[in-house]
Amino acid sequence: MPALAEPEEVRLHLVAAAKAGVALSYGELLGRLGYGFSRPKMRALCVLLGAVDEAGARLGEPELAVLVVRQSDGLPGQGWWVAGGARSRGYEGPWEGPQARRFVASVQAETFAWWQSRDETQRREGGR
Repeated sequence: MPALAEPEEVRLHLVAAAKAGVALSYGELLGRLGYGFSRPKMRALCVLLGAVDEAGARLGEPELAVLVVRQSDGLPGQGWWVAGGARSRGYEGPWEGPQARRFVASVQAETFAWWQSRDETQRREGGR
């Protein structure tokens, strides 16, 4: 079975979202990759998100997987809470509800700010 997408392609969509200051639902990201939403495709996407974040961490970049959320409540799925950003940051609160939303919003804000500052630096330096 061929891979859903290359990690770099997924990364490009997520960097664009970070620079725009928006999160993407799993369905939106799958659509951008040329797929309709299905549970198997979503699970394959989650594997790719882990690879994207691992590669980004080696480059000193903030996580991007936090920008991929459920359409129903705007929060990342279970994998992010268990194996991703929540655990790595020591968060042990609920995965749903107001506390979870505040935590995710703060992590997303860090990611947005980091990528938007890179975009501003490029504009100041004439696109280099």
